[in-house]
Amino acid sequence: MPLTDLPLEQLRDYRAAISEPEDFDAFWAKTLAEARDAADGATTGWRPVDDPLLATVDTYDVRFPGWGGQPVAAWLLLPRGAAGPLPGVVSYIGYGGGRGLSVEHLLFSAAGYAHLVVDSRGQGHDTPDPDPVPGTQWVRGYMTRGIDSPEHHYYRRLMTDCVRAVDALREHPAVDPARVVVAGASQGGGLALATAGLAGDAVAGALVDVPFLCHYRRGAEIASLGPYPELAEYLGRHKRVDPERVFGTLDYFDGVHFARRATAPALFSVAMMDPICPPSTVYAAHNAYAGEASMKVWHFADHAGGQAAQAEEQLRWLRGRGLAPSRT
Repeated sequence: MPLTDLPLEQLRDYRAAISEPEDFDAFWAKTLAEARDAADGATTGWRPVDDPLLATVDTYDVRFPGWGGQPVAAWLLLPRGAAGPLPGVVSYIGYGGGRGLSVEHLLFSAAGYAHLVVDSRGQGHDTPDPDPVPGTQWVRGYMTRGIDSPEHHYYRRLMTDCVRAVDALREHPAVDPARVVVAGASQGGGLALATAGLAGDAVAGALVDVPFLCHYRRGAEIASLGPYPELAEYLGRHKRVDPERVFGTLDYFDGVHFARRATAPALFSVAMMDPICPPSTVYAAHNAYAGEASMKVWHFADHAGGQAAQAEEQLRWLRGRGLAPSRT
């Protein structure tokens, strides 16, 4: 995969000219308040799973109240026998996927963290997404679902779930609520970034790998693969739809705006040969980040990024910021 975006020396100073809605903060404050009110006393369920395949991890099948108080599925993996309270990681999943099987998510519990793996509504098998606006037209995928307004847009619901997942993990008795980190790659990275911007001091750190959901217009213009082309396909098919209205809706869900509100330390990664989340969209968010932010560059990687090597970077980075479990 060749280089198709700006050279690295330009990316380091890249700033995205993206309009920010005047009511951005009010929109999200209202959204999150309504979700918490809709829970109406509902508590998170932590059902132990007797998994004979796992000798060192205790697994829980979780349901917590998300958007509209609706139950959202997750896995909680706790290192067996570890003395709490533990630092926690809330991780989000890439586009089109769900929480999958618990055995797919052993890294953070093996490193000593309480790890909550959040299902993506409508994408995973265990969390449905009832369509709030029947008859709305969209193309394949999730990018244009409810694109007519920010109130109806799919990512309003999913991002709300992600913040509520942090609320849920911070309430668990095994977890230190002051040391909860959000993490993810691609869509998961964009959701981690959004949560860091929305949850404020409830998030102690953010691991944001090759993030999606940043600088939508740029992504729609230059990404050759993945979800961003859904926007171009939608606008190409529905020629009477005003592009400014579409991108005006997406302004409420852009990682650049969330980055401007995020103060927890963050470790980003970017893949310079990424055809799905172009490097300029990643740097647009990184360069707008309000808190301490560092970037790991994978020069000859596609959207897979650094993979296990990036995981090692993350664990070292967390330990260097006092966000790692005790070795005792």
